Amino acid sequence: MKKIVQIGIGAIVISSTAMAKETSKQQMPPNILFFLADDCTFRDIACYGSPDAITPRIDNFAKEGMLFTQCFQAVAMSSPTRTNIYTGLYPVKSGAYPNHTFVKEGVQSIVQFLKPRGYNTALLGKKHINPKSAFPFNDLGDNGDELDFGKMNSYISDQKRKNEPFCLFVCSHQPHAPYTHGDPKRFPEDKIKLPPYLVDTKVTRKELSKILAEIEYMDGEFGQCLDMLEKYGLSENTVVVFASEQGNGMPFSKWTCYGNGLQSALIARWPGKIKPGKVSNAMVEYCDITPTFIDIAGLASRKELDGKSFLPVLLGKTNKHKEYVYGIQTTRGVIGCPTYYGSRTVRSNKFRYILNLTPEEPFVISNTSGTLIKSWQEKAQNDKNAGLLVGKYLKRPGEELYDVVKDPFELNNLANNPKYAIPMNELKTKLSEWMKQQGDKGQETELDAYNHQTKNMKE
Repeated sequence: MKKIVQIGIGAIVISSTAMAKETSKQQMPPNILFFLADDCTFRDIACYGSPDAITPRIDNFAKEGMLFTQCFQAVAMSSPTRTNIYTGLYPVKSGAYPNHTFVKEGVQSIVQFLKPRGYNTALLGKKHINPKSAFPFNDLGDNGDELDFGKMNSYISDQKRKNEPFCLFVCSHQPHAPYTHGDPKRFPEDKIKLPPYLVDTKVTRKELSKILAEIEYMDGEFGQCLDMLEKYGLSENTVVVFASEQGNGMPFSKWTCYGNGLQSALIARWPGKIKPGKVSNAMVEYCDITPTFIDIAGLASRKELDGKSFLPVLLGKTNKHKEYVYGIQTTRGVIGCPTYYGSRTVRSNKFRYILNLTPEEPFVISNTSGTLIKSWQEKAQNDKNAGLLVGKYLKRPGEELYDVVKDPFELNNLANNPKYAIPMNELKTKLSEWMKQQGDKGQETELDAYNHQTKNMKE
């Protein structure tokens, strides 16, 4: 079919196919680039308050977009966190709640969700998701500790040539043990300012110095992504999001339900849509990312997802999103950890409540027997505060309650204080309702974690 377009005394014949292509070009949704750091405590980034970090690219990026002060993930471990991001589902519902895990049959991901809008959805770097059938990314490869920017360059160049939208996830391996990237000498151990939840020992300072070095290295990786978009003239039509995954491998961060493990950095830039230099206190979760990308793509929301689009927050239409955020932790599935220590948590704007399912048992994880914790235990012999921190990390009560406004590092447990009975009961009720909605049976779910590990996956 052809259409005659009259111009002056002449006429131009335009095929319907050409018109369709032109319309598609005009309506093409924005590209999306999501950068994910690995094992990075949000407080260890300069624009989030670190007095020691060197992160110029991330800091400048924050000035160009919106920085979230209250973004949370549902598990402080890599595999379930990535699944949480890509599926928009909480861990127990998706089946991916221990580490080294996989989703239940029938669970879909961002790849399938964005396909109706013509997106080529790709992943460069760390994967840690299963099975492949649920996450059919355009696989740009994983070279281990290094991101292959050559492949990223070819991919973006090809997408621009084809004039097709892309959604690219760039997943760094930094900062993750054994911390071999960057220059620790730029972060002198004797000058680092330690947060109050860490015991001040030489081992602690040495570890944090190496972590900060890798964070600086990761900042450079993120900068290369931004530079590549600029190189191809795609910065204006690309939504870029930076996120920091869970906390680092030190105590009270990764593998826990504390804020140092579950709270993350989240910064978004979208020229012409997100006003630069904005800071949002809206509470958002990692399971909200996929619904938000679906919304940005102009697709209908998917009611089966747990997450909720926070696009209205990005566009400045509201400064609120959620009243409560939730988290889960099971030690089953962590390399070198034979136990089933499970915790659940819910957080409001003011309080965090934690339910420890087996308080009679010690907390055992890969860092509870290493040189770091041993240095803490040695100092605890003559240092009361060190003793309190060691005890708090290794042996936990059945319930914990923290006023996260007055006590942002979550050091003072208020669970036994009758003054806080009302907020504690409120959060206990919310957590119970959430667990029931998710099909989470507490310790029974913990004991079933073995069946959700990749080595027992059937595909």
